[in-house]
Amino acid sequence: MKHQTQPGKFHKQTARAIFDAGLEAVAPETCVARHLHISGSRLHAGETDLDLERIRHIYVAGAGKASAAMADQVEQLLGPRIRDGVVITKYGHGMPLAHCRVMEAGHPVPDTSGLDGAYALLEMVSQAGPEDLILCLISGGASALTPAPASGITLADKQDTTRILLGCGATIHEINTIRKHLSRIKGGRLCAAANKAQVVSLILSDVVGDDLDIIGSGMTAPDTGYFSDCRAILEQHRIWDTVPETVRQRIQAGIKGSISDTPKPGDPLFSKVSNHVVGSLSDALTAAEKEAGRRGFTPLVLSSMIQGEAREAAGFLCAIAREIRTSGRPVAPPACLLSGGETTVTIKGKGKGGRNTELALAGAMNLAGTNGIVLLSAGTDGTDGPTDAAGAFADTTTFSRAQALGLSTGALLADNDSYNFFLALEDLLVTGPTRTNVMDMQILLVSG
Repeated sequence: MKHQTQPGKFHKQTARAIFDAGLEAVAPETCVARHLHISGSRLHAGETDLDLERIRHIYVAGAGKASAAMADQVEQLLGPRIRDGVVITKYGHGMPLAHCRVMEAGHPVPDTSGLDGAYALLEMVSQAGPEDLILCLISGGASALTPAPASGITLADKQDTTRILLGCGATIHEINTIRKHLSRIKGGRLCAAANKAQVVSLILSDVVGDDLDIIGSGMTAPDTGYFSDCRAILEQHRIWDTVPETVRQRIQAGIKGSISDTPKPGDPLFSKVSNHVVGSLSDALTAAEKEAGRRGFTPLVLSSMIQGEAREAAGFLCAIAREIRTSGRPVAPPACLLSGGETTVTIKGKGKGGRNTELALAGAMNLAGTNGIVLLSAGTDGTDGPTDAAGAFADTTTFSRAQALGLSTGALLADNDSYNFFLALEDLLVTGPTRTNVMDMQILLVSG
């Protein structure tokens, strides 16, 4: 049976165009070019002003899904001034560079390639001295891509802990708080290897609130978390007894003061360190807002800080869209609702999917029985969980089209099998690697 196409391919194309406008605003090359430039003999990096004539060597240290593209822009500016560089990115996100070594590794679960990359990064940084500059390029994914286990912790321990945290519904703030305390590179510890070199970090944010000590687990930022926070998080999610014993032992040792905690604000270690956020979800939403207005929709940005269970976020967003459709509040249609952040999924089923396809599937159930509404939820990195999709489209016909194909929307949602649901409906959004990452975006178009 041929499925219905209303409210139409056009509106899906429009939602995609609005999403793409947001992506363009946070393209790594755009973000770096805005915040890094040379004027005479001065290098301006964010709010940091450096005299190139007084810098002996420049090292480039990159980690994250956008790091290769960020490094490409840095090479165009600094070229042969770069003495060495190591850039670690996700498989499929690399690109040829002239002055930096590109290493690809596993994400979201770390692997041996990431281990090799993290050690190569630390080795390069340790070659610097007080007269040198280390230019760090940090973006979403850096935490998983740089697994340098602390003493007593193995890569397998970190892999198991990561899987457990991803499956229990923990937020990225909670996950990275724990990562920092199991690492010799995160939580500001990269700076400890820098031998008092000048460290400047250009950061593409993928966390709600743009917290410097959470993005990429804060490799160059003072840490505000403690070992006691780690235990509290694991107990809150009822996984304290599930994580590896070595992880529990390290956390307990830290709580007792037997091992040192991560360096905190005010530590002299950061006296020559500056961190600059060069792109964020807010930038993407602003660009998407302008594109929606250009296309004749009244845009309304709801929040760049959406968190919580994906299916619950879907209910909230779709309720506002239905209100607009019914009463014209809080804005009159045609309207475009925009939001973003990083929701979570507590995995209870055995299906395939990510937080964006799960949000879209729950949205399809919320939109059933209405008309004239299209929802797109997608990751700006082009990846939604362990899938090849960025996210999915849902509209007011999704539920009925699924029924016509014999798909049980509720059963597939319960099994966390959102990917296969939208695959059958041909409503997945597949972008391939975008080489950027500022969390997720939701776009709801409400027809007039």
